[in-house]
Amino acid sequence: MCRAVLFKTHSFFYSCIFAKRNILSKNTLAHLALLFTNLFFAINLSAVKHLTNLQLAKPFGINVVRVGVSALLFWLLYLLKPVHIKIGKADKMRLFLCAVTGIAINQLLFLKGLSLTYSIHAALLMLTTPILIVFIAAWILKEQLGWIKTTGMLFGISGALVLILARDNSGSGNDILFGDTLIIINAVSYTFYFILVKPLMLKYDPIVIVRWIFTFGFFLVLPFGWTEFVQIPWEKYSMVDFASMGLIVFTGTFLAYLFNVYGIKILGASIAGFYIYTQPVFAALIAMFFLHEELTLYKVIAAAFIFTGVYLVNKQVKKEG
Repeated sequence: MCRAVLFKTHSFFYSCIFAKRNILSKNTLAHLALLFTNLFFAINLSAVKHLTNLQLAKPFGINVVRVGVSALLFWLLYLLKPVHIKIGKADKMRLFLCAVTGIAINQLLFLKGLSLTYSIHAALLMLTTPILIVFIAAWILKEQLGWIKTTGMLFGISGALVLILARDNSGSGNDILFGDTLIIINAVSYTFYFILVKPLMLKYDPIVIVRWIFTFGFFLVLPFGWTEFVQIPWEKYSMVDFASMGLIVFTGTFLAYLFNVYGIKILGASIAGFYIYTQPVFAALIAMFFLHEELTLYKVIAAAFIFTGVYLVNKQVKKEG
């Protein structure tokens, strides 16, 4: 059944698209892929919160399932459409560092932080990644900031501080400050991952790179999550609970990464970057409806600051590019 699902997914995106038997144009499909990527990521937030709130799984245990099954799905995709590419020796260490920053540190801290804070907080704080990329590029690569980037960074930082320092009693957040801090560290880790993986994505087939990153990442997260994984009470799961885990693994990870790679390949990173604005909107709507989180005034103010900051940074980066 799993192979059949993969075959259908593969057929739609590679036969319909690359064999020119298009129902829709390549660009339209790419825009839809990016839109669904961010919808899937948003759904993933509420699905994780559902399982952790009901104590049906702990964050590190979920991560073992998420990364392990996704790695398996990427290998099954390879069996359906083999791509034989040899990774150069000089790039293998970079690939391993991508697994450390993009899977191990990133995913472990993200799921742990998400279990402690609000899903709306997590979505908005992750939106600061483009701002962090600019900051780290200025710090390490000595790139000039300019007043537009600096202003954008200040807006983004201000929005993040509003989220972290504000207090309310809505939703299911527990130890929100610690959770928000873990999400910020996760965003920093993902920023380093983005910088490290970009040359590899340009040099090799992106799906091959993602497959190896998830493979290495699985062995990195396994020691941290094994105890929590074996404690998952599968016998207590309802259909809704199994569906939540399925959403985390299949749509929120495997399909999200697959669709994102396709969208970037067709439309480029700049256009793909603008779709990140939809993720907090999706996350807020889903969290309010399913988790009964409240969209309070401080969250709206923080969102306005962060959206403005990311817009200014992206605008300047696109202009320089």
